[in-house]
Amino acid sequence: MSVKIYTEEKFQEEIVLRYTDIIGEKLGGKVIAFSDEWFAKAENLIKPKAPIRDATRFTYAGAWYDGWETRRHNTEEADWVIIKMGVSSASLIGAEVDTAFFNGNHAPHVSIEATVLSDDSLYEDPSIKWDTIISKTECGPSQRHFFVRDSITEEKYTHVRIKMYPDGGIARFRLYGTVHPIIPNDISTLLDTASAIQGGVCVSFSDQHFGSADNLLLPGRGHDMSDGWETKRSRTPGHVDWALIKLGFPTVVKQIVIDTAHFRGNFPQSIKVEAINSSEDKPNPDDEKFEEIVGVSKTSADKEHHYIIENQDKVYTHIKVTMIPDGGIKRVRCFGTLHV
Repeated sequence: MSVKIYTEEKFQEEIVLRYTDIIGEKLGGKVIAFSDEWFAKAENLIKPKAPIRDATRFTYAGAWYDGWETRRHNTEEADWVIIKMGVSSASLIGAEVDTAFFNGNHAPHVSIEATVLSDDSLYEDPSIKWDTIISKTECGPSQRHFFVRDSITEEKYTHVRIKMYPDGGIARFRLYGTVHPIIPNDISTLLDTASAIQGGVCVSFSDQHFGSADNLLLPGRGHDMSDGWETKRSRTPGHVDWALIKLGFPTVVKQIVIDTAHFRGNFPQSIKVEAINSSEDKPNPDDEKFEEIVGVSKTSADKEHHYIIENQDKVYTHIKVTMIPDGGIKRVRCFGTLHV
């Protein structure tokens, strides 16, 4: 298996908009073990916000860094961090390793491995087999690195281990793949198939100036405006913003929920929701086959808006949420039954 080095633009188009960051803190990823974190904590690796630098800030251990940094002179081959995915399991395709602000103390090389653990504590078991996802690859100082496999793994994993050789610092770590949710025995159970935990992916959007569109698919109602989707203020008559979501399963949609939690002076004036059944991962957002399932509806601040889809038995693979004219939405839920 060879590793391809992508540009940021290519990685965004081919990986970020097709797959899910399955280790991110905002999706429930969690650091469960590490070899060392003397200068800066391993948990910073999966923080959602971009790293920052304050050269005037020092701690007991030394200079403060917004990332993971270990001691010098590691006597082992590599330092490592083990992360439990925020989803039940996933197949893996690529990663971003960001060494922002680590210059002279960055990780010279990294590798990424994955395994399946039925219990977090089993990582210490020497018989556990770790599969190589990204082989040992060189890193440079203070830059974002985009590593992609030739193909997505056939195996489904629950835990991942990043290694840096021999020591140093990494600011952020993102790992992308396809989520494999647990299908209920009773397929008439209503599920939120837009949720990232159920395999939903935001495959395109008009704008995400203030907040990422993939936040729409996260669990919970978040903690402030920063973990929602928010666009620029529009000045053009007739302007709208939109996000196109690929559902985790083909779905008979029964209910849509639009949550404007924490958006109080910047919620959209109105929304509408359309849906399509498409064989494409990313259908054209202007495709005439989109059908309106929620008509233009006024919204209000800091509230969950529920829309029941009456007398509907059609199967859809994608929904398109439109804000009129712009603003912010915290979460989108698409409840329905699976078509499997």
